[in-house]
Formats: sequence, C-alpha cells, structure tokens
Amino acid sequence: MTFTFTTRRAVLAAAALLATTAFTPILPAGAQTPKDTVVMAKQIDDIISLDPAEAFEFSGVEAVTNIYDKLIGVDIKNGNALVGDLATSWSVGADGKTYTFKLRPGVKFHSGNPFTAADVVYSIQRAVTLNKSPGFILTQFGFSKDNVLERVKAVDDLTVVMTVDKPYAPTFFLNCLTSGVASIVDSKTVKANEKDGDFGNAWLKANSAGTGAYQLRAWRANEQYALEANANWWKGAPKNRRVIVRHVAEPASQRLLLEKGDVDFARNLHKDALTAIKANANIETTQGDKGYILYLGLNTKNPNFAKPEVREALKWLVDYEAIEKNIVQGTFQQHQSFLPKGFLGAITDKPYKFDVAKAKELLAKAGVTNGFTVTMDVRNVAPFTDIAQAIQASWAQAGIKLELIPGDGKATLTKYRARQHDIYIGQWGPDYLDPHTNAETFAINVDNSDDAKSKTLAWRNAWDIPDMTKKTQANVLETDAAKRKAVYEEIQREHQKTSPFVIMFQQIEVAAFRKGVSGFVIGPTSDTNFYYPIEKK
Repeated sequence: MTFTFTTRRAVLAAAALLATTAFTPILPAGAQTPKDTVVMAKQIDDIISLDPAEAFEFSGVEAVTNIYDKLIGVDIKNGNALVGDLATSWSVGADGKTYTFKLRPGVKFHSGNPFTAADVVYSIQRAVTLNKSPGFILTQFGFSKDNVLERVKAVDDLTVVMTVDKPYAPTFFLNCLTSGVASIVDSKTVKANEKDGDFGNAWLKANSAGTGAYQLRAWRANEQYALEANANWWKGAPKNRRVIVRHVAEPASQRLLLEKGDVDFARNLHKDALTAIKANANIETTQGDKGYILYLGLNTKNPNFAKPEVREALKWLVDYEAIEKNIVQGTFQQHQSFLPKGFLGAITDKPYKFDVAKAKELLAKAGVTNGFTVTMDVRNVAPFTDIAQAIQASWAQAGIKLELIPGDGKATLTKYRARQHDIYIGQWGPDYLDPHTNAETFAINVDNSDDAKSKTLAWRNAWDIPDMTKKTQANVLETDAAKRKAVYEEIQREHQKTSPFVIMFQQIEVAAFRKGVSGFVIGPTSDTNFYYPIEKK
C-alpha cells in the first residue's frame, strides 16, 4: 500500500516509523526530506533478494554492501588496495593454497551477538551450499557443499583458515572475498530463521543479520528499501540516521522530485536532465568511472545467432556514436571489450562502427540476405528503452526486424538467466576488482548443458567455447602480471570478433544531489557505493 501525506508533520511521523517497524510506507511527495534521513530516487526494480548469498543485481548488491561487512575491503582512494575489514590481517602458506585470517575482536552484529570465527565459517558454508547466482565466486576455488567445512575452519574464536584447491595468484582469491557473496552473517540469528534447510534464505531476502553500517528495516519490490543506521558500528556511527531508496523508474520524475526537494539524490539522470540541472544553483553532481559494461547478449540457441557472420554483422549495425551523443552522453562512453577501463589487461580497441554495407555483406555470407525477425528483452527504464529503439531502427536498415519485449528488471533478468531470450540488453558489473571477474563470465563456459552448475554469461547465451575456456582458466594461475595482461588482451580481441556479445559502452555513474548534502561515495563497483559518509547540513 502507498500512503500519501501532505504535511511535514506526517513526513516526520512516517520517518520515525522506520525505526520501529519492518513495514514502512513510501515517503510522500510534496515535502522536504527530514534532516536526519537521506532519500534517494533510483531505479531498483532489478532487486530479486537482499540475501548476500543471493543478491547479484546492481541495486541489491549496493544495498547489501551497506548492511554487511566482509573479511576484506578495498581502499578506492588508494588504487583499490586490499584492506582489513572484519579481518585485521591475513597470510598465505608456503603451499600457496592455505590462507589464515586473524579477525577483529569486539565486533557485534546488529542483534548484539558477538562476531566470531564461527560466523565466518557459517557464512561461507551457506553461500557455497546455496550456490545461488553469485555462488561461483567462491565455488571456483574448489569449495563445495560436501567439502566446505573441511576447507574453511575456525581455529579459535578469532582465527579462520581457508584452503583453496590450487595456488592461485593471492590477490585473485583475496579480491573475491571483497564481493557481496562473501559478506558475513550472524549465524545465530540466521539459524533461528532457517526453514526446511534453506540456511535462512527465505528470511534473509527481506531481513538482515549483519555487522555493517545499516540494518534493513524494509524492502518492497519495485517500491523502496529503508535502512536504519547502526550507531554501534565498529567503524563509527554513520553520519545520517536512515537512508530510504525509492524506486522511481523515469529520469524525468527523478529530476522533478530532486528539484522540488522531495528527494536528496537522483541516481539515474541522463543526458538531457543532467544538462538541464546545471542551471539550478540548488543541485550539484558527483561522478565516478564505473566498471559496468552495457552490452547485448545474443542467444546462440537461436539458429541465426549460431552463425558467426550474423553475430559480427550485428556489431556493424549499432550506431555507437549516435547513441552516445544523443542518448547517453555524460553517463556512458564507447567501449567494445569485456574488461572495463582501469582493469589489468583492458584494451581500448573499438573495431566496430555503424556500417550497413559491411553488415549486409556478412548477412549474405551467412545465408540470411533478406534478414530475419528476432526479439529483444528490454528493462522498461531509460536508457535501455531508448538504446533498444535506436538499435531497432538501425537494424531495420539491413532487413532485421527487431521486436522489443519490455519488462521490469527482475522479469527480464530472470528470463535471461534461464536462457529463454533471443537478445537481452543489459549491464554487467565486476564482482571484485580483478580481471578474472569479467573474463570468467564473458569467456568461460565449462558446461553448455541446460543443467550446468556454472552459469556464466557465455553459458546464458549458449556459447560453447572449450578452447577459450581453457585459456581463460589457465590465465588466473599466472603470477607474472605482464604475462597475464598480455593473455587477457589476446582473449579480448578474439572475443570481440567471434562472441555473441555486442559490447557497446562503459558507464560513468553520476549522482545529482541537493546543495547542503555531501559525502556519497561512488566506487568502481556496486560493492563500493557507500552511504555512511553522507551528511545533511
């Protein structure tokens, strides 16, 4: 139910209610936000769950990182260096496979329960055993539901030992522990809410049990989530009392709410709105380079996409320059490879441009001179709809009839994960700050069967690539950074030409906010967007 209030007194009453109930009304329009509450307008229809073992969407991961802590974090002000979080230190054994973590004493969960090594063991166990969408980040190190308790052990209350299956480059394993799936949960609280052996998954979808800066008070799909500050956080209390993130699909609506003072932040403004707000002295912006790649996924189960010439033709049928200039200027920049700018091995090659003649030549070679009809699943928010319509128009010039199927983020993503799509337009963001995070999902498919355990993006698009898979897997064991970099460059150039991915842009994340509000941190991943420094004057 959505409540509509018209007075500031009612606004404050609604805000106060956040601290006492898990079911909260949407904050109303038409009133200034409370002094101690940060309100954001954002597209959050992609959230499927707020269980850290399951959340794998941009909005869900951002919420999770503000609720939970991990053993290790990254210092984005210092070149994304690894830093201690719930672990104060770590060491690697002579075998290159044994990692020992010393834990931070005196930390408590939101429940008041003390944080111990048993919580670390349970958190890794449940993430590996549940093996939801982000589970591969941990299982790739040889952890399984059958061996995880042998490979992850509590030596004492403040010491944990983890043993991986191979001597990987240590930074690779440690970077994986900075991802959301490695968040540490309160084992006592979660066990108390388990049902039918689900490790508390059903309960944690809309509840929280962390040590982080905030506690989840409410989440309602396609409406909002509300967080309350943890005054006893071991890093120090956040500079605001609560954060409310409202789902506002249209950038124009976000701009209006921001200009009226109904929200403090607008998170999804695009070209025209960003240009317009420059004239408003009450609004400022901050931005950061994001590792998010915007791409098309072509399902090779479709007979047309099984043909390499068709896949390449579609790459020549995207007007990258026009889309950047007219739709995403200031929020995305052209990028045509799977490693984002700033990652080891990233390349800047842009081999494709809009060339209808070249595309028609390839289509003729593939035996589809007259084109074909195909569908694209599109998240029904900007800029995806606008980009999809631009692509629809340019593909028509080569005889390809593109039918757009709109849906919310959850619906389109669920269909994509089941590889029931023809084409999916979406974004992929790194799960940790190592190049393998993107290389694995775009260039590895160990089992192309429908019931495969590893469901990377290559798998989602039914792209069977045994040779590229072996090359990419081997490169993660390379300890010489220069050699590793050269192999990633080689893989990306092969990938650009042959893959069923039309990689188009890399995101520049821009947040617009009211004057007098400051501190929001935008990092290279959703795991590095932080609310706790935000304060309002």
